Amino acid sequence: MSHTEVWIALVGMAVVTVITRALFLMAGEHITVPDRIQRALRYAPAAALAAIILPDLMTWQGHFTVAFSNYKLMAGVAATVFYLLTRKMVGMIAVGMAVYTALRLLGG
Repeated sequence: MSHTEVWIALVGMAVVTVITRALFLMAGEHITVPDRIQRALRYAPAAALAAIILPDLMTWQGHFTVAFSNYKLMAGVAATVFYLLTRKMVGMIAVGMAVYTALRLLGG
């Protein structure tokens, strides 16, 4: 794959991402979802996110581990606790990254 093709792919992916996010945000409250669907989807994003993220958090250096030496898992736990206490998504990301970075720098 040439450099030009790589750049075309990157720009194309960026455009698609921006358009899909912009359309979702621009629609805002103009589109209403029926209550039945809202109730069904209330916990689906959390379950899907857990299914995607947990396997990554549970592995450290290529091995499945649930220990204090697993920095990703410890950062995930700290971020989850922060979110449950505050319900602030951006803060959760910041706490998770701060804990992960601190553990990596201090733990060697």
